[in-house]
Amino acid sequence: MSTQLDPLSLSADLLYTVKTEGDHDWLRTHLATLERSRLERALSSRERRLAFWFNCYNAYAQLLLEESPELLEGGLVDRWTFFGRDRIPVGGVWLSLNDIQHGMLRRSKHPWGFGYVPRPFPSRFERQFRLEECDPRIHFALSRGGDHCPPIAVYSAADVDEELDISIRWHLEETVGYDPDDGVATVPRLFWRYRGDFGGKHGVLDFLREYEAIPETASPSLEYERATRRETLKLEETLER
Repeated sequence: MSTQLDPLSLSADLLYTVKTEGDHDWLRTHLATLERSRLERALSSRERRLAFWFNCYNAYAQLLLEESPELLEGGLVDRWTFFGRDRIPVGGVWLSLNDIQHGMLRRSKHPWGFGYVPRPFPSRFERQFRLEECDPRIHFALSRGGDHCPPIAVYSAADVDEELDISIRWHLEETVGYDPDDGVATVPRLFWRYRGDFGGKHGVLDFLREYEAIPETASPSLEYERATRRETLKLEETLER
């Protein structure tokens, strides 16, 4: 495993070390104290930003879950604390899981608003290091502690697109049902909650066809998975401060 102090290597090493239950304190310290100019040089492309923020998000999601597992089973305030409180230091700035998902990876979109509403008042740091466009595939790379979450993988800038495609195909195979007789496709609720990220219903159907979750010529109606009480709480977890 690489131990270079390059930001991408640090993020990958942190996630790997968390997964293997190694000593990660020094890696967290180096990520927290990265010089802004060094981070800017490292995150010079879409692929590099995707890999870096995926690894940071998934590493800290696991760390925070280990530190406060009761928060995911609690009420609205507990779940806001888990996802919304600034407990992730990167480059001298404190971020939350929400900041990484909705700020960096969704290019400053509001957690509510179905992917059509911008996130208000993004910070200078967020504007500097977010993706230039919202890539809906990011929803299949983040581990959020629910059913059918994607496998926690260490992403590399060189292969991030291929790695994302593998995660997407696995997730859709596990979660999408298609009934050609009734003309209905049953899909995860993330397609409803973030439908603007995918380009609306037509964009969702194109996405499902692209990944062969439905036949290329199919145009089914969409039926979204029902929300249990726990899943309903998850829809509330992204309330902003």
